[in-house]
Amino acid sequence: MEEAPPAPWSPFPLVELCILLGIVLIVWGFFDAGRRGVLLGCGFVLVSLSGLELALREHMAGFRSHSLLLAAVCALAVITPLFLLTSLPQVVLLVVGLAVLAAVTVALRRIFARRSGGLGFRA
Repeated sequence: MEEAPPAPWSPFPLVELCILLGIVLIVWGFFDAGRRGVLLGCGFVLVSLSGLELALREHMAGFRSHSLLLAAVCALAVITPLFLLTSLPQVVLLVVGLAVLAAVTVALRRIFARRSGGLGFRA
């Protein structure tokens, strides 16, 4: 099996350290009642962003396909401000989210196929 694409900051294990720090914050948040929300929120955000960076790097290098995950993040990035800043009905938000999900998934699958040498997915 070929090796995963290196990060731009390689060989420094930045993603791994961020995930470790996020896990530490999450565990700390479970035991600290005074700052529970802040610690848990920061921990989950740090772990999520680290995983997202890894998924994006692998997808764009043609190493592994993460089309649906990346498209779901894009859909959430579109509908979250719409939900918070407008009074659109939830059905409209659902339709907008699904449309963004479908369009971005198709685009990301095409990008992956080009980068991987024609493969639609690689596990």
